[in-house]
Amino acid sequence: MSQTPPTLEDLVVLAERALAAIPDRFTQHARRIGIVVEEIADEQILDDLGLESGYDLTGLYRGTPMSLASNAAPAHEPDMIILYREPILLEWIESGEDLYRLVRNVLVHELAHHFGFSDDDIAALEQD
Repeated sequence: MSQTPPTLEDLVVLAERALAAIPDRFTQHARRIGIVVEEIADEQILDDLGLESGYDLTGLYRGTPMSLASNAAPAHEPDMIILYREPILLEWIESGEDLYRLVRNVLVHELAHHFGFSDDDIAALEQD
């Protein structure tokens, strides 16, 4: 008996559940962030990030980090977190990690970018 892989909608549900579980002091700043799930990053995004494979990118924050946002200047586009289904599912299969925990970790990583953390800052926090 085969089981179908989680759909885009399944990952949206997990991401929304993860967002609802983050501490209140962060959610007040994350309310306006949209969450979208796509299959895999397109070539333009991979080129912009210097990545060769879409399987190297599980999530992406697009927007203006809070540390750079100005109340005087309107945002050019809404803040958004994009989760990429295929790379997440591949990591899920390869690692054996619980899918909810994996989606939550990707979401939290991308939220950290919204709060102005760099990849190095996030890596240091993950080491602690």
